[in-house]
Amino acid sequence: MADINHVVLVGRLTRDAELKYTQGGAAVCRFSIAINRRRKNGEEWVEEANYFDIVLWGRQGEALNQYLVKGKQVAIDGELRQNRWEQDGQTRSKVEIIANNLQLLGGGSGSGQQMNNGNRETYQRSNAPSAYQARQNTPPSNDGYEADFDNANYDNIPF
Repeated sequence: MADINHVVLVGRLTRDAELKYTQGGAAVCRFSIAINRRRKNGEEWVEEANYFDIVLWGRQGEALNQYLVKGKQVAIDGELRQNRWEQDGQTRSKVEIIANNLQLLGGGSGSGQQMNNGNRETYQRSNAPSAYQARQNTPPSNDGYEADFDNANYDNIPF
C-alpha cells in the first residue's frame, strides 16, 4: 500500500496572511490557524487550542490573500511538509501544511474591523462594497453580439 499524506482542517486565522514572492516570481501566502479542541479533564470540560502554519502557493494564494484576515474561518485540504535547516550549528525542523485547496467559511469579515469585548472578539463589517457587490452595480459590457433566436436553425444542433 502507498503512503498517504493528507490533511483536512477547519479553523480560524490567528493573524492576517502575508503574501510574498520567491525570486522566481511564485506567490507564497503564509498564515496560521487555530483549531479548538474540547476534552474532559476530570469532571470538567477543558478547551485547548492547537496552532498550525499554512502555506498556500500560486494564484490561489494571490487571490485569497485579501480575504485571509485574523478571525476568518477556513477549511483547508492539504499535506504535511517538514522543512529542515541548520541554525547556529543545530539542526532545526518545522512542519507546515501545504494547502492544495482552501475554502472560505463563516466568521470574521474580510473587510471588517476587530473589536475586543472582554474575552470575546467580535467583527464589524465595513460599509465598503465587496468585489461581488461592486461588479453587480456595473452595467454589462456590450460586445456587439445580439442573439437572434427567431431565425435560429435548431435542426443543426448536434444533440
